[in-house]
Amino acid sequence: MFIDILIALLGLLLIAAFPAWRHARAWGYLPSAGIAIILFVVVILRMLRVV
Repeated sequence: MFIDILIALLGLLLIAAFPAWRHARAWGYLPSAGIAIILFVVVILRMLRVV
């Protein structure tokens, strides 16, 4: 259950860090790319039943 909550939170963070938002335009793609990589790893681990 914890991993499902973590995936949902990372998904929301990915949307919030997207550089189209006014407050995030100066950040570039670094925050959203970093969160996307973490989300991808967590989803892969979930699919492999490691976590």
